[in-house]
Amino acid sequence: MGISDLIAGFIQEELDEANGVLELQRSDLAQRFGCVPSQINYVMSTRFSPEHGYIVESRRGGGGYIRITRVRMDRQTLLMHVINSIGDELDGRSAQAILVNLAQSEAVDHAVAQTILWAISDSALRSVPKEQRDTLRADILKQILIHLV
Repeated sequence: MGISDLIAGFIQEELDEANGVLELQRSDLAQRFGCVPSQINYVMSTRFSPEHGYIVESRRGGGGYIRITRVRMDRQTLLMHVINSIGDELDGRSAQAILVNLAQSEAVDHAVAQTILWAISDSALRSVPKEQRDTLRADILKQILIHLV
């Protein structure tokens, strides 16, 4: 297990205990895990993004903090938020993160999420030139989610 996984796991446990809203000091976290503050920023941007169901507010400086809020939405609102956040391109890892979040929040059945992931994987899109796959993946996922709303 890597340092990012350890940091994310710790934050997730703390969030669970704090009922979905948590304030942390970036420097305290970095010291606790023996890493640089930029590692904390990396974890925040990759594991606690809106696509993962979180709002992260940050203030830098000596008294700076990170406030993480787990967002709870009804299924339709969550799906619409995800559709609107996808953009024109979507890489495979981001698609997986979105679908895992949707399955964990029970907006999409786990089996459906897995089937969608297979359908938009690089191997499923192998006949499409690599430079066009992320655009096609975004379009396909948005269309599927629109029909699930």
